[in-house]
Amino acid sequence: MAAIHQLLPSFAPRDAIGAHALQVQRVLHGLGVDSRIYVGDAHREVRRSVQSYRDLPSPRPGEPTWLLYQCSTGSPVADWLLSRPERKLSNYHNITPASFFEPWEPHVGAELLEARRQLDSLASATELGIADSAYNEAELRAVGYGATTVVPILLDTTAFDHEVDRAALDRLEAKASAGGSDWLFVGRVAPHKAQHDVIKAFAAHRIADDPHARLHLVGGSSSHAYWTALERFVAALGLTDAVDLAGSVTPGELAARYRVADVFVCLSEHEGFCVPLLEAMHHEVPVVAYRAAAVPETLGGAGLVLDDKSPATVAAAVHRVLADAPLRTSLVAAGTARVADFSLGRTSRQLADVVTELLGR
Repeated sequence: MAAIHQLLPSFAPRDAIGAHALQVQRVLHGLGVDSRIYVGDAHREVRRSVQSYRDLPSPRPGEPTWLLYQCSTGSPVADWLLSRPERKLSNYHNITPASFFEPWEPHVGAELLEARRQLDSLASATELGIADSAYNEAELRAVGYGATTVVPILLDTTAFDHEVDRAALDRLEAKASAGGSDWLFVGRVAPHKAQHDVIKAFAAHRIADDPHARLHLVGGSSSHAYWTALERFVAALGLTDAVDLAGSVTPGELAARYRVADVFVCLSEHEGFCVPLLEAMHHEVPVVAYRAAAVPETLGGAGLVLDDKSPATVAAAVHRVLADAPLRTSLVAAGTARVADFSLGRTSRQLADVVTELLGR
C-alpha cells in the first residue's frame, strides 16, 4: 500500500488549512492510500485527530511513501522535513510578504522571511508542488519548483451554514431598523488585509451617500500595533459608533452578520485564495473587491472588482451595488454559481486525479 502522510506547522479548530488537511486525508483514504496527519503543535480540541511530527515512523521497506507539507507559514517542521528520506510534496497556500508586517510587528516579519527561505529550500526536494490558486502556482514556479499543478482548497461549503445566533441577529437588526446599509469584511486584522482602506472608503460613503451606514470588521488580530492604530483612526474620524471592530466571533454570530450585511468589501493587498469571498457569495452578499493577488481569480467574475481603491472610487462602487437592484441581483446569482465551482465533490475529484497520476508514475 502506498502512503501519503501530511505535515502541518499547526492544527487548530475552525482553521481553513486544518479543515483542508482533513478533507485531503479523506480523499487519500478513498483511493486506498494510507494517510496520517503529523503536526508541529495542535490545539487541545483537535489533538486526538493528529500526531506530533516527531512521532512519524521511518518508511516501511517496499512501501512507496510521500510526505505532503501544507505550507503557509514558517515552522521547524519544514526544516525537519528536509532531513527525511521520503519523497516530498508541497501544498502551497501562500506566505504573506514580510514587508507588510515589518513596520508593525518586526518579529512577525522575521518569521515570514524565514518561511520564504524554507519555501525556497524545499523547491529542489519537492517532487510536485500543489497550489490552491494559479497565483500561488506562479510563486512556486518563480522560486524553482519544477512540476506544479493547481487544486483549489478542499472546502465543504455547507460548513458555512451555521445556526444563526438569535440574540446577535436581534441586536444587529435593531440597529439596521434605524436605516443605513451594513458593510462587512471578514479576515484577520492585519496590515496586508488593509482594513484601514475599508475604513477610509466607508467614511467617504457616509459623507457622500449614507450617513447612517455601519461597518463590521470581523476577525482576530495578527498585529496588536495595527489593531490599536485602527481603533485610533476610527476615533479620529468620529466613527466609533459606526465601525465595529468585532474581533473573533462565534460561528452563530458570524452567520448573523452575513444575514444583515448588504455588501462585502475586500480591499486586501495580498491573498493567496481568500475563503471569506466564497463565504460571502454563499450567503448571497454581493462583493466589491480590489484587484490584488488571487482575489480576482477566486471571484471569477462574480464580484465588482476595482483597479483603484481610492476612498471615493470604492464608495461610489458600493453605492452603485446598493442602489442598482439589477446589478445586485446579477452579482448574487454569479456568486452562487461561482461557489458551485468549488464544491467539495469537484475539488476532491481534482485532487484524486492528481494523486492517481502521481501513484501511476
